[in-house]
Amino acid sequence: MTTPASPAPFSTCDFCDAHKAEAGGAFRVLPPVFQSLGGRATFAGPVSTVKCHEDNTQVKAAVESPGEGRVLVVDGGGSLRRALVGGNLAAAAARNGWAGLVVDGCVRDVAELKEAGVGIRALAVMPLPTERRGEGQRDVAVQIQGVSVHPGDWLYADADGIVISATPLTA
Repeated sequence: MTTPASPAPFSTCDFCDAHKAEAGGAFRVLPPVFQSLGGRATFAGPVSTVKCHEDNTQVKAAVESPGEGRVLVVDGGGSLRRALVGGNLAAAAARNGWAGLVVDGCVRDVAELKEAGVGIRALAVMPLPTERRGEGQRDVAVQIQGVSVHPGDWLYADADGIVISATPLTA
């Protein structure tokens, strides 16, 4: 598989300026709690989701499937006890064409994450891996730090933050 092309230049600040008065929840901003830990600082694409708790079985299945330029949003419940993504999964995501991963939880293997050609945002780093129990759900609506994210939404991440939109945005 190939890695996705870099997105057209965009600015989350410009998106916020343009959409700040919108009501109804079509445009959302994630809280500034995510660290940039991947090989790409800026990434964007349509959203696919995983909901799991300290079990990355569904994360592994997702990144081992064709990403097609999508962003995987992982609702790990904000757990700081286990890493849901490490170097092997980041490499698989890059190899399979995922644009990025946003993990509401922890990651590990920081040096390997930075080498992967994929954007990665997470709450923290934790060296302890998950236990694979075969649990979790894919492509369901999730809550990331209190913000609703749905499969098919569009996610844009840059140095200033992460925004979510129900429709694609233009710079």
